[in-house]
Amino acid sequence: MNDVRQRSARGINDSVDARWKDLLGRVHVERSARRMLLLVVLAFAVFTALNPSVFLGPINLQNIALATPEVGVLALAMMLAMLSGGIDLSLVSIANLTAITMSTLYTAIAANDPAQAEQLFPLILLAGLAVGVLGGFLNGVLVAWIGITPILATLGTMQIYNGLAVAWTGGKTLYGSPSALTGFGQSTVGGVPTLFVVFVLVALAIGVVVNRTPLGLKVTLQGANPTAARFSGINSSRVLMSTYLTTGLLGGIAGVLFLGRNPTASADYGASYVLLVVVIAVLGGTNPNGGFATVFGVVLAALTLQIVQSGFTAVRLSIFEYSIAQGLILVAVMVFDQVKWRGRRRSRLAVAAPGA
Repeated sequence: MNDVRQRSARGINDSVDARWKDLLGRVHVERSARRMLLLVVLAFAVFTALNPSVFLGPINLQNIALATPEVGVLALAMMLAMLSGGIDLSLVSIANLTAITMSTLYTAIAANDPAQAEQLFPLILLAGLAVGVLGGFLNGVLVAWIGITPILATLGTMQIYNGLAVAWTGGKTLYGSPSALTGFGQSTVGGVPTLFVVFVLVALAIGVVVNRTPLGLKVTLQGANPTAARFSGINSSRVLMSTYLTTGLLGGIAGVLFLGRNPTASADYGASYVLLVVVIAVLGGTNPNGGFATVFGVVLAALTLQIVQSGFTAVRLSIFEYSIAQGLILVAVMVFDQVKWRGRRRSRLAVAAPGA
């Protein structure tokens, strides 16, 4: 009987703690979005002042809009994994496997009948996305069903997917993509690259999932406090499986964007993206420990880092200096967040002390 009461008490305390975290999380999300909006404007203004003729050139602005989507979609997937209290290090490998699958299928069919290869583009696209979902399913099995820590599970699958990609391609770059996809990747809508429009639509869809669906609420509660989520009747295994299936699908979409931007596929494309998307997710306001995140903040963070990269190129700074800038931005933001968080926690304890 005492054990039951103790478990009930722990459940009540965890539920209260989860509600408090949710309140602080909402404040954090709003402040993160405002902060990222300020950083976007600041970065754009600084590099415009340093070299306006190059930075504001139509080619540079178009490059920013073309480079942001593939990294941004991966960052949204990383945000979802972190929101659940986990992480997915295999996203880039899943994207590369998707691109390799599509390129291989297209070139194999086109070798005998190019017209038929073009006609089968929808099926080739579905096959590529299916590879992404399959990769996410394996991650979900390891994390949700077997119970392996997400960072270790996805580190292992990242190595598996990389190995498969290298064995598949022989370490070489594959050439070939349906002309419909290539044309789509080069097209614009009102002067804006279509790939960027796709990124915005994906971000809107993920925003709806996170903020307007039962799955989004369950993922948030799972990340905020797994114990409270369990006492609330949430099936953690099902929630985590759904999360990693979604991140796998997003990885597949990123692979399609890879191939749409450049009709080639390789095992090592975007090797630096793994750490980059983690930086973007955290910079955008995602709590690495789970519980709260903001889609709008992640979108702005992806834009910010792409603006900084293009700005460094415009003022002729090296990629190594850009890497240093990435780290400095991330560390500065996290230090700022920790200082703010501790200040709010001290205020909470001060308010709660009289009634303790």
